[in-house]
Amino acid sequence: MDTIKTGVIGTGHLGRFHALNYARMPETELVGVYDIDQEKSAAVAAESQCASFKSMTELLSAVDAVSIAVPTDRHLAACREALNRGVHCLVEKPIAKDLEEADAMIALAKQKSLHLQVGQIERFNPAVRALEHFGLQPQFIESHRLAQFNPRGTEVSVVLDLMIHDIDMILHLVKSPVAAVDASGVAVVSNTVDIANVRLKFLNGTVANLTASRISQKQMRKMRLFQKDTYVTIDFLQKSAEVYRLQESGKRADMILGEIGVGENRKSIAYFRPEAPETLGLEVELDLFLRAIRGEQVPAVTGEEGRAALDVALQVLKQMEEPA
Repeated sequence: MDTIKTGVIGTGHLGRFHALNYARMPETELVGVYDIDQEKSAAVAAESQCASFKSMTELLSAVDAVSIAVPTDRHLAACREALNRGVHCLVEKPIAKDLEEADAMIALAKQKSLHLQVGQIERFNPAVRALEHFGLQPQFIESHRLAQFNPRGTEVSVVLDLMIHDIDMILHLVKSPVAAVDASGVAVVSNTVDIANVRLKFLNGTVANLTASRISQKQMRKMRLFQKDTYVTIDFLQKSAEVYRLQESGKRADMILGEIGVGENRKSIAYFRPEAPETLGLEVELDLFLRAIRGEQVPAVTGEEGRAALDVALQVLKQMEEPA
């Protein structure tokens, strides 16, 4: 396939980064960007050295693929127009505002034989990629995603704004249907939930506790995984991971912290700090999107996976609305 011509719809905080990354990728030509705020569109176009289009229709007529980074309630309209014009779509998370809209997007992409990828960027965090060979099968998970207050994004709850990253990651790791949801949350400085705590139980017995807040004094994006003989920590902010594992004495490790047991049951407490690749998560995400378009693989996060994360997030919000 010839060089893929790309564009970006929505040039806010996330859209700007999509444009800047496309602009420096040799396998694609960033044709242009579009935003209803033409001043903002022109600024991002100048920064990424591409055209600023006056309408979404004009942009879609000039590209093979787009990133859609408009507010969530506009995802369906933008995605529908793009797919109907034969343009592949990478849609920022969450995939849509409800399951009906997500289903419509997935169905149209299939009907048009086009790729629909969802922007769950933490899947491609270097810390996560460093753990690819550790055989993760967590039985208990704790995640904390805390952020300082920023008015941007408060039109949706912290569950759809922040926690959905961890919901997607946990669904990706556990690979089992959710059996039960227990959730609580409160609105503190906005009209939607600003801090939330959730407990998910899966059919395979795994339990996950998730906390998300956008009214914290400091940032934190950490996840801890517990499984038989293994404890894993992931720091999404620092892009680092650590693994503590019980293993047979004499096996390789970055460090041996001690030994437990006696005789044949004696095991080493091994420590690993796997090397994280020197790549940006968004750069990897966009590269995999382009590879899918070239037929080299399926989308890295499919529409169905984006829908699954949205489904759990909406279940969480529904339970928060129910009286105790």
